[in-house]
Amino acid sequence: MHSTRKVTEDLIYVGGSDRRLSRFENLFPIPRGVSYNSYVLLDEKTVVMDTADDSISRQYLENVTYALGGRALDYLVVQHMEPDHCAMIDVLLRRYPDAKLVCSAKALSMLNQFYGLDAKERALVVAEGDKLSTGRHTLHFIMAPMVHWPEVMVTYDEVSRILFSADAFGTFGALAGNIFDDEISFDNIWMNDARRYYTNIVGKYGAQVQMLLKKASALDIEMICPLHGPIWRSNLGLMLEKYQKWSTYEPEDKAVMIAYASMYGNTENAANVLACMLAERGVKNIAMYDVSETDVSELVAESFRCSHLVLAAPTYNGGLYPRMESFLADVKALSLQKRTVALLENGTWAPVAAKHMRTVVDSMKDITVLDGAIAIKSAPTDNQLTAFEALADEIAAQIGA
Repeated sequence: MHSTRKVTEDLIYVGGSDRRLSRFENLFPIPRGVSYNSYVLLDEKTVVMDTADDSISRQYLENVTYALGGRALDYLVVQHMEPDHCAMIDVLLRRYPDAKLVCSAKALSMLNQFYGLDAKERALVVAEGDKLSTGRHTLHFIMAPMVHWPEVMVTYDEVSRILFSADAFGTFGALAGNIFDDEISFDNIWMNDARRYYTNIVGKYGAQVQMLLKKASALDIEMICPLHGPIWRSNLGLMLEKYQKWSTYEPEDKAVMIAYASMYGNTENAANVLACMLAERGVKNIAMYDVSETDVSELVAESFRCSHLVLAAPTYNGGLYPRMESFLADVKALSLQKRTVALLENGTWAPVAAKHMRTVVDSMKDITVLDGAIAIKSAPTDNQLTAFEALADEIAAQIGA
């Protein structure tokens, strides 16, 4: 049976959610699941906006069939060719043989790469500024390359003032009937999912997101329909503000994140010593993570949120502890910028962890590394309290505690 909802009188949500998938892109844990959003526009011509992942294929096809109500499909708009949104294209094109595929030139070539489907004869290839009239509605196509794939475009409905935003403004998290932002409590849980989604998937492409935000600012937008997560109709300003910060790499919060690696508890002890000193100096909401236990996607998201990062790790096999090395490789690949970093290292006979961490962060753009990395030999001692206190003083002063 179908499970659809009206977005407007002639626009129907036909997507669905997957609560069984454990990792998005087989990388990012999604304990709250994920939604795959798709929309049917009923005008003089009918339109499907993107398809869905194969995991919800049965539900998706029932929803589309119900929404069309016996009508043929005229247009299938493909904004993004990632398989979680395009897996049902072939099925819909076979089910509706007269439907036209509307997409960018790059998307058309990817369709052949993924599915061996040559759809040139059925394709309406669009470029920046092209428009398509479906009757009462006019769809305006806007190219958004590298947000976050090269073929991506977004679609603006000039009549309903809706932006179909592809993966932009999406979040992790399954939807449960409530598909609009004002029907859910967009609390820390949802915001954490939105931040983790953006920073890990789109975070590298801040400049390209800025270009899309500039284009969007010229449009009169009343609603944003993304391909994951809730539809934005009441709190558009919230996500636009977050995207502005995330895409310019400005920290959301003046806050401290301590990310530590510890083999036998001594480096963790040092991290706790520093955390207590920071708290005594008025620093609130200190975020502390064991990089061996915390998924790297969480660490990346918190790195984007916090202004100050403390990295604490032991030397391992003459180099850097592997989980810390992996975390730093990720934040570098995702172009994290404009952060202040403090280093804490541990080593029993030849400590080099700080040197390796500094090499990575020095290669990143606009990162300030505080002087005087604290070096522990096996375990912290009372003789090092002065060094810890000096570091805590400096960070607390910068935070404004």
